[in-house]
Amino acid sequence: MLFVGILVFALNSLRSGPDGKHSDRTEPYQSRIPRPQPFDAASAKQQPTNSVLRGFAYVVDGDTLVIEKTQIRLFGIDAPEMNHPYGKNAKWALVSLCKGQNIRAEITAEDAHGRTVAKCYLPDGRDLSAEMVKLGFAIDWPKFSGSQYRALELPGARKKMWLADARQKGRMHVWEQFDAKQAARETNQ
Repeated sequence: MLFVGILVFALNSLRSGPDGKHSDRTEPYQSRIPRPQPFDAASAKQQPTNSVLRGFAYVVDGDTLVIEKTQIRLFGIDAPEMNHPYGKNAKWALVSLCKGQNIRAEITAEDAHGRTVAKCYLPDGRDLSAEMVKLGFAIDWPKFSGSQYRALELPGARKKMWLADARQKGRMHVWEQFDAKQAARETNQ
């Protein structure tokens, strides 16, 4: 009931003029509402939001999970996509790490695709990004991590996850060729 009272008070406050009296004319007061700013990926990566989410995680793929209805991209790593070699293995490795665990996600930025980027930790303090790299199901993405996880990579990890490595190097034509071959195989089956 208290919440309803606060909500009514807030709504009435928004409709009131500077003298506190109710006003149907809202144009002068709309300037109080912050206007959405265009997304600037470069500044978003540099400006942490200092928010923390906690909860059980739903794993989407090897470097993406959902906590409290927020899709989170793990900070500083790249795991294979679900339709790429080792993609399903990467997802299930992350599932096994997160299963039954209360995950803490420290939000650091928003990526170019509008996803929340966060450093995620298990209850014992282990960094999920580091754990995925150590298990051999993700590779460091130096552009975003500052090579923080590079020393943890298993020998041959970049060769095994050649599509993720190609993406990091800007060779998206490799992805396109792989996807075209996959599509051709599916149509021939």
